[in-house]
Amino acid sequence: MRKKLDRLRRILSGCESAVVAFSGGVDSTLLLKVAADVLGPRVTAATVDSPLAVPGELDLAGQLAGLIGVRQFVIKGKALADPGFRRNPPERCYICKRHVYTALWELARETGAGAVLDGANADDPGDFRPGLRAGREMGVRSPLLEAGLTKDEIRSLSREFGLPNWNRPAQPCLATRIPYGDPVDETKLLQIAKAEKFLYDRGYTAVRVRHHGPVARLELLPGEMGLFGDPGLREEIDTALKRLGFSYVVVDLAGLRSGSLNDLLQPRP
Repeated sequence: MRKKLDRLRRILSGCESAVVAFSGGVDSTLLLKVAADVLGPRVTAATVDSPLAVPGELDLAGQLAGLIGVRQFVIKGKALADPGFRRNPPERCYICKRHVYTALWELARETGAGAVLDGANADDPGDFRPGLRAGREMGVRSPLLEAGLTKDEIRSLSREFGLPNWNRPAQPCLATRIPYGDPVDETKLLQIAKAEKFLYDRGYTAVRVRHHGPVARLELLPGEMGLFGDPGLREEIDTALKRLGFSYVVVDLAGLRSGSLNDLLQPRP
C-alpha cells in the first residue's frame, strides 16, 4: 500500500495544476487530500449541484474541501435536462459524465488548470461503469486507478490521514435506484431521497431504496435486517414509505449490493 501511495504522489506531481471532480465521497476525498499535499494551491475542487445527488452531499463536500484547505467550485448539473439521460438507458452514467467532464474542462480552462482528475479506483473496472469510458474519451485522469489503489486501501489511507469520512458508506447518485428503461424524473428522485433519509433517521447505516414503480425494494446490510423484527418500526416504515407514494414496501433478502440493478443487464443462465 505504501508503494501505491508513493506512486499516487508521483502521478500527481506530474500534473502542474489540476481540477479534482469532488463528490465528497471517500475516493475523491483521499485524492483531493493527496493532491493538495503535492500541488498546494495549484489544485481546486469541483462539485456538481444536482437533484441526482443524495441530499446533504453538497454541504458535506464543502466542509471537507474546507478541512483540506482547497478552494471549491460548485457547478450546476445538466444531465437531467438531457432527454437521452432521462430515458435511463444502460449508458446513463456515460451521458451524465460527458456533461460533468465538459463543465470541468471549462472550469480548468478558466482557472488555468492543466488536468482534470476523478476518483475512480482499481476496483471500478470490475463493474459496469460506462462513466469510465467517458473519462477516457475526454482526457480525464484517474490517479487512484493508475496507482492501483483499491477501495479497502483507500479507506485505510483515509483513516491514517484523519479524514472524517474514511468509513462512510458509498452514496452513488439517486438515478442508480431506478431500473434501466424506467424514465428518471425529479419526482422519483425526491421520493427515493425522502425514503432513504427516513430509514437513516431510524438507525440504518447503509440503505438503498430501489424504485420499481409502485414497489419500494429496500436493500439493507444483512446485520441490520433484524431491526424489522420490531413490529412498531416495521409498521412505521411501511406507513411512511406509502405516504411518499409507494404502494408496496419489500425487503430484498440478498441485502445491500452496489450496482444491483446491473444484474438485469446480464443474461440469465
